Amino acid sequence: MEQDDKNPQDIWAIAKRRKWFIIIPLLTIFFLSIAIAFLIPPKFRSTSTILIEEQEIPREYVSTNVTTFADQRLQTINQQIMGSSRLLEIINRFNLYGDLKKSKTVEEIVAKMRKDIKFNTISADVVDPRSGRTGQATIAFAVSYDGKNPGVVQKVANELASLYLNENLKTREKQSLGTTRFMEEEMKSVQAELEKVDSQMASYKQQNINTLPELAQLNIQMADSIDRDIKQQSEQLRTLREKESYLQSELSTIPTDAANQDKTRLSELRMKLVDLRSRFSDKHPDVIKTKVDIAEITKQLRGSDRDTPDGKPDNPSYTNIASQLAGTRTEIESTKRMQTDLFQKRDNMHKRIGASPRVEEGYKRLLMERNNLQLKFDDLSKKFMEARVAHGLEKEQMGERFTLIDAARLPEKPISPNIPAIILIGLVFGVGGGCAAAALKDMSDQSVYSSEDLFRATGLQVLGVIPEIDTPKQRTRQRFRLQMVLASLIIFLIVAVAIFHFFIMDLDVLWARLGRRFS
Repeated sequence: MEQDDKNPQDIWAIAKRRKWFIIIPLLTIFFLSIAIAFLIPPKFRSTSTILIEEQEIPREYVSTNVTTFADQRLQTINQQIMGSSRLLEIINRFNLYGDLKKSKTVEEIVAKMRKDIKFNTISADVVDPRSGRTGQATIAFAVSYDGKNPGVVQKVANELASLYLNENLKTREKQSLGTTRFMEEEMKSVQAELEKVDSQMASYKQQNINTLPELAQLNIQMADSIDRDIKQQSEQLRTLREKESYLQSELSTIPTDAANQDKTRLSELRMKLVDLRSRFSDKHPDVIKTKVDIAEITKQLRGSDRDTPDGKPDNPSYTNIASQLAGTRTEIESTKRMQTDLFQKRDNMHKRIGASPRVEEGYKRLLMERNNLQLKFDDLSKKFMEARVAHGLEKEQMGERFTLIDAARLPEKPISPNIPAIILIGLVFGVGGGCAAAALKDMSDQSVYSSEDLFRATGLQVLGVIPEIDTPKQRTRQRFRLQMVLASLIIFLIVAVAIFHFFIMDLDVLWARLGRRFS
């Protein structure tokens, strides 16, 4: 049979002729989808929403010790909570997946729970107050759990939210405490080094107490003072040497024996007395005075001959000058000793001054090391105090924190199965299956159902058509078929009304939720 294009009348005729091939698959698939929709166990979902709040105190006053961003910290906390140990603890506490424990391994049950837990972040465009740039930032996140029992689902969702809240506090406090302890240990280490350098500086000062840089100017002044003293002592020594020479010359002109001088004086007085007597009488005052002098000198000569030991000078002038000469020589020796001491002191001062640059270099090295350590210690002390303040901020929960803004609620409607969608899909597949069955049956049927088909098949003109004769049995069969079609239509209408009712309720709930969200 040649194939030709079907017009709408032909398609309608095929549908009427193959109506049972359309109706039976349609109803079968449709009712099977209804059975599947109502036989699949319902699954409920409960969701907790957690807001990420910024710290209360401005960052200009207190900077936090936590260096990780919220997204990174969320991923870390998520990995910790999704660990097998944590999930097994929740499974055992709430007796989850009791029907799977006999047929599944522990790893498979944990994997099933990970699949049932949903974690979604909520981002928004925010402006960074420090840089002024606009970018995407996570401001909240939602944790959901899917299960069969609404009450258990709510409890598990709340437990998961509590884990996220507690883990965030523990993580932030741990990081803050770790930073504080690190700063404290570093500060103690630098303080120990500082004390060691101070001890080295004290020992170095003790070893070079006279050649320290701060004493260089004093040493120079003392050296100048010693030079002046040496010059003064030299002048004094020269003066004493001149005095010694003078006394020696004076002493050489004075006789050591005083009696020889008196004898010479006595001779002079006697000659004077002879001269006076030649001119004056014995009662003249000059004559009388001269006699008296002669008598005294004669008396002294007699006494000196008895009292003065042999070999010793008895001239008072000689003795006086000799004692002065001895004192002068003593002063010369003392001056020489003082001058020698001053020369030694000057040499020591010059050594100190010469060693001062070397000592200053070593002292500057120690001083620079100490100053660097002091700066480092001051910086660490400041950072340690800031770390302690930031740790107090975390302990008081005034830093960046997670806040539960929407606790998990008892789910009122299951999220699966989606009964209207399953029934609608079953209806579409039923119509498609019925049409495909009718088309296959009609394509495999070689029967002729009209004069036009017979003309196209044979090329002969059709002379007449015998109409179909209805028998009572055929009419009874047609009525039964009509009743079955009507019953199917009624069931179809009831199911359609139910589907429409489900859709209307879903839309109402959806609009109500959207209204609460935007408000």
